[in-house]
Amino acid sequence: MNIFHGVTLADFSTMRLGGPAAHLTEIHNHTELQEALAWASAQTLPVIMIGGGSNIFWRDEGFAGLVLVNKIVGYEVFEEDEQNVYVTIGAGENWDSVVARTVEAGLTGIETLSLIPGSTGATPIQNVGAYGQEIAQSLTTVEAFDVQANSLVNIPATDCGFGYRTSRFKTTDRGRFFITHITLHLSRGKLQPPFYPALQQYLTDHNVSDITPATVRQAVIAIRNSKLPDPALVANNGSFFANPIISQGQLTQIQADTSLTVPHWPTQENLVKISAAWLVEQAGFKDFHDPETGMATWAKQSLVLVNESAQSTAHLLAFKQKIVDAVQAKFGITLQQEPELLP
Repeated sequence: MNIFHGVTLADFSTMRLGGPAAHLTEIHNHTELQEALAWASAQTLPVIMIGGGSNIFWRDEGFAGLVLVNKIVGYEVFEEDEQNVYVTIGAGENWDSVVARTVEAGLTGIETLSLIPGSTGATPIQNVGAYGQEIAQSLTTVEAFDVQANSLVNIPATDCGFGYRTSRFKTTDRGRFFITHITLHLSRGKLQPPFYPALQQYLTDHNVSDITPATVRQAVIAIRNSKLPDPALVANNGSFFANPIISQGQLTQIQADTSLTVPHWPTQENLVKISAAWLVEQAGFKDFHDPETGMATWAKQSLVLVNESAQSTAHLLAFKQKIVDAVQAKFGITLQQEPELLP
């Protein structure tokens, strides 16, 4: 086990901000994970596990403990029958490569989650979703090391506490589980409409009539590439704010007060999801470049906060707060950030 000391954490977040880690090591299997945890315990150090760094950013103070970079790989397929297929994936696998592999096999269930950056192990934490799918719909089991039980456990999807862009791994049990593998239930068969509006519009505009996992993946990649910056080239964490879920009454009141048509989608009974990007733009932050903080909103998607020249996480948080305060003042809605601030 190679442990590095005084590592710059800005290199382990696609936002490229943050202070140093006291210690950092890569984890490739269960044995290395247990060895690293034992080492940290002997030093009485806190531990954090990360993946690709696409949905996290670090405090300027850094982390005075041990950072584990998840590099656990693996891809095992179990075919229950001609239609139902289970795939167990190492948490350190690149997520988009996993989606590509399932699509190549003709499997459906995660094709609209194409081109989401990061590692597989991060997907249950955030309950990642896009264009009508979310990981909770396909996931059956999470394998993780439980620091309370000091052992590997298998957690069924029904016990993951999934919600909109959240889970127990992000909330009530934050820091308790280190995810090592996940298992997905995928299927073979034709995809049936209705599709998510933006996806359906693309399919219609491009005369795509043969709706397969492969054609849907191609469509999603095209849509995302047209709107979102590549984190390898532009420092960002993807969508920074979640779409708020409000009551139908709140929506009606906002539309009455502003005389504006608010983009929204029905969710549960008497609840609607509204566009956070629309809120940000209406609050005056469309293609906004802030000289005070060095932060900006991406011209093609206002939910993406871009680090143009920020020197610290404090600058990012100050810019975030400007947007949150402006939306709150105009609409009475408090935006919630999606990427996690560590530690």
